[in-house]
Amino acid sequence: MIYLHDRDIVEIGIDWPRLIEIIENVVKIKAEGDCVHPLKPYLRFRDPGNRIIAMPAFVGGSINMAGIKWIASYPDNIRLGLPRAHNTMILNDPATGEPAAFIHSGLLSALRTAAVSGSMIKAFTSSRPSNQLRLGIIGWGPVGRNHLEMCIALLGDKLKRISLYDLMPIDLDTVPEAVRARTAIADDWRQVYQDADIFITCTVSNHRYIDEPPGKGALLLNVSLRDYKPESAAHLQAIVVDDWQEVCRENTDMEQLHLQYGLQESGVITLEDVICHDGLAALSKEEPVFFNPMGLAVFDIGIAALYLQEALRSGKGILLGNDA
Repeated sequence: MIYLHDRDIVEIGIDWPRLIEIIENVVKIKAEGDCVHPLKPYLRFRDPGNRIIAMPAFVGGSINMAGIKWIASYPDNIRLGLPRAHNTMILNDPATGEPAAFIHSGLLSALRTAAVSGSMIKAFTSSRPSNQLRLGIIGWGPVGRNHLEMCIALLGDKLKRISLYDLMPIDLDTVPEAVRARTAIADDWRQVYQDADIFITCTVSNHRYIDEPPGKGALLLNVSLRDYKPESAAHLQAIVVDDWQEVCRENTDMEQLHLQYGLQESGVITLEDVICHDGLAALSKEEPVFFNPMGLAVFDIGIAALYLQEALRSGKGILLGNDA
């Protein structure tokens, strides 16, 4: 099998439109019933703030790949100078079960996360066209930075203003040069939240802090899933999830809305509804859209399968033998 690392992913390249297209394709394959993704278990021991998550899945259709993602999330790693997340994946040939690739890449996980957000942004901006978009991102770690890169590739000159906020100081030199002149570093999250058409939370916050309703017509990408106090989102009508069973647990904002305000599966829109059935079209243009993606293994398998295909085509990675 092939071994791939972050450096191989970088050398193969990051094509955001293609990655977003992969996510859309997986959603359509899933809608056709040719995907399997059991509810992912969380392994916790000793420090309850840490977790290792197992994410097995099969994606059929044109992707035709099985595998498992095994990702460790240790929020305090930043104090040790280590990445918060350590991501590994094994891909298996679905016909024989033979291992096809072993991937050790935190970047790959960040790419999947941003590409899923990109699929939602693409659908949102198609239903509400605008050439004057204000983007706000809270959290300037790898996930936040990849989200900005994705938005630049997807939205281009439609991005008129970008606002960033993090608890740690943000060096403007870490912002891509192409948008640096359009970027402001805020000193409070509220500045970012109140002044964004597209607002993205990419934090590792261990407490909810967003305590006010969003602006009219905004797209809220709740990537980190635990930033909104329930009362701030309790009256929203357009709540989108990737999968209700996955996201309504593990103390997510969706679970809190379910427990405290009675939100039910029947009261949400799915990403499948949005991508396959134009699920945003019937909404008022002033209605905020609140997207809560728990992260599905089928998306990881789809993205990883693309990089395996490109690695084999370009000769990247290390071939691991199976000799005894």
